[in-house]
Amino acid sequence: MPNPTSLTSLEKAIRVHFHDKELLAQALTHRSAVHMSRTNGHNERLEFLGDAVLELVSTEYLYHLTDRPEGELTNWRSALVQRDNLADVAQELKLGEYIFMSRGEEASDGRSKESTLANALEALIGAIYLDQGFDPTRTFIEDFILARLQDLLSKGKHRDEKSVFQEIAQEKTGKTPTYKTVSEVGPDHEKIFTCAVCIGDEEVAHGTGNSKQRAEQAAAKEGLRVKGWK
Repeated sequence: MPNPTSLTSLEKAIRVHFHDKELLAQALTHRSAVHMSRTNGHNERLEFLGDAVLELVSTEYLYHLTDRPEGELTNWRSALVQRDNLADVAQELKLGEYIFMSRGEEASDGRSKESTLANALEALIGAIYLDQGFDPTRTFIEDFILARLQDLLSKGKHRDEKSVFQEIAQEKTGKTPTYKTVSEVGPDHEKIFTCAVCIGDEEVAHGTGNSKQRAEQAAAKEGLRVKGWK
């Protein structure tokens, strides 16, 4: 499991002192290392919880922040909770240095993978919620994630890739992009989807995610890169 000294330094960085150190250790345990861990398992269940708490806190924050319409607030929330923003926050906290993973995963650059970092941050949020309750968790989310809102808006991150790809594709080709599921792998509770974005008969790019929606967003993001539209 992660080194206790390292966890102490992480607690200082996130300004949260855990009562149950096992929860913190579990939040930092990657699936690849569960067989070597003395914790209660890997961090995916905590990630599931943290994702829900993050969405609730973000929604409440935006609701009270402005009277803008629901559709616009949905896009703002997406910018806050999207994988690359969470990965950026995790990198700022140097969270990758604390994740307990197998040597193989580490050798494949696991500590800097966007998905691993984002998942660990969500798991950390879930662990804070279980250990500290709602208010301290909200404070953590406000300090480290919601504080980035204005910067995200200024960079146009609230415009999701599917919408951007569709707008540009229609402008340049006169066609509306379509999406198709290329593959689904894994058990029902943790499937990984691969989707393709197409313009007419052209299969532009693929993307993966743990839901069809995320896979389509990833495909649109890759499509923007492939086409040089972003």
